[in-house]
Amino acid sequence: MTQSSALRARFARPVLFRTTELEQVRLTIEQNFYSLAVDPLKPSATIDGSIAVTSLGGITVGTFSFGTDLRMRFGELPAYHVDVPLSGTLDWHQGRVEPLRATAARAAVFQPSRDTTLDRWSGDCRLLAVKIERATLENQLERLLDMPVRTPLQLAPGMDVSRGPGLTWLRLAMLLAGEAHTPEGLAHQELVSGRLHDALVTGLLLATDHRYRETLARPVPPCRPAPVKRAVDAMEAHPERPYTATSLAAVAGVSVRRLQEGFRQHLEMSPLSYLRRVRLARAHEELRWSEPGRVTVADVAYRWGFTHRGRFAAGYQRHYGVPPSTTLLRAP
Repeated sequence: MTQSSALRARFARPVLFRTTELEQVRLTIEQNFYSLAVDPLKPSATIDGSIAVTSLGGITVGTFSFGTDLRMRFGELPAYHVDVPLSGTLDWHQGRVEPLRATAARAAVFQPSRDTTLDRWSGDCRLLAVKIERATLENQLERLLDMPVRTPLQLAPGMDVSRGPGLTWLRLAMLLAGEAHTPEGLAHQELVSGRLHDALVTGLLLATDHRYRETLARPVPPCRPAPVKRAVDAMEAHPERPYTATSLAAVAGVSVRRLQEGFRQHLEMSPLSYLRRVRLARAHEELRWSEPGRVTVADVAYRWGFTHRGRFAAGYQRHYGVPPSTTLLRAP
């Protein structure tokens, strides 16, 4: 969704009802979220369902309670998704990982393209569910970074919603859920709804952990002269390329000496020092989010343009305080 289309985002007609029928529960979730199988966990369970769902652009938000323990199996999700129990608990897993528990203090965060099971939706659980279309979240990330994202966005499986950014994001989601059923509210004005949409998408990128979060949280740099910006943009877009001072000066359209003077004046480092910093940051992000045993430190170093493993390891430890192998072993 582009910025202009986000400003035109409008609420869909809300779904709001109570039900005692399990099949109606399944159909409503399937029509608004994903296909699923749903089963009571207690014999002769009685459904006392309360359902409220709406959508705004690439976001669907709903609140649900069912009054009995349920199990739901979804298969592979096509979108990013967050579940927050406003009361009660939710036990869940994706893929082959051990079941995790979501509570009112810690939300469950689901990735696209993984088999997903809600092992136990407790009978006292009132749940806020937020689906964000994959393209909506990933396109917003690219706009914020101002560069293409070539590796899949992997969100951490949990998010603290008891304080800080996570709590703010939860309040935004609750505002969206509540305003959907208040047609006279400000959120139904296009100038407000588009910004609410973008705030919720951007907020998730800032509130939950992923490999690009540190980059997003950095202060926006001041305006730089055009030659410096051209060189910086090239290095940020393709740090793995074998740049030299001469090739970077050609990208910038100035002499090597002028480019070096521009970098020292505006970034307080040389162009090649800036390149090493970018490469280290990308290698650090990949090591943090790679599965030990599937990649090696040497693989990551080479992928980001470091041809001498010993110099890479020494530079990495100076910058991050630990060897790169330690970061890889601590990866989630």
